[in-house]
Amino acid sequence: MSATQVPFRPISRATRLRLAFGLVLLVLAGAALAWAGAGQMRPEVTASGLQIRTIKAGEGELIGPQDGVIIDYVGTLPDGTKFDEAQDAPLLVAQVVPGFAEALQNMKPNGRYKVRIPGELAYGANPPPGSPIPPNSPLDFEIAIKRVVPNAAAQIGAQGLPPGAEVPPPTPAPGQ
Repeated sequence: MSATQVPFRPISRATRLRLAFGLVLLVLAGAALAWAGAGQMRPEVTASGLQIRTIKAGEGELIGPQDGVIIDYVGTLPDGTKFDEAQDAPLLVAQVVPGFAEALQNMKPNGRYKVRIPGELAYGANPPPGSPIPPNSPLDFEIAIKRVVPNAAAQIGAQGLPPGAEVPPPTPAPGQ
């Protein structure tokens, strides 16, 4: 045998199996860590199909159906086309499209959220005339809750509207 030759002992079958098993465990552990780390990127999906992703958790009570809110929002179509944007927009929860109202009722003051509203919970087959929103299109919103006025709808009703009268529509709601 020359000095450049190095004798190798054969690797036993058990050692090769242990090595393969260790590699499989390593890959599975990496996949589990990646899945757990991406948890904050996955949206919560409600029974109606509304998707809500919390960017910054709010604090306090959830917004109620009779509450008023002051929000910043940007509305886009799935292709990224911006169709609406507002800052310090006052809205009554009960007077926006059903999907937007449901989304607000899953939010807390001072939170930031990304929302995808399915087409049937947005404008369905009848989008606002002249808007870039196609029929039955899902809508994406980035929403920052700045302030919540509890029971604002009842307060507006108590300020001069006759009993049983409907609250007048607010200034344009998102997407209108």
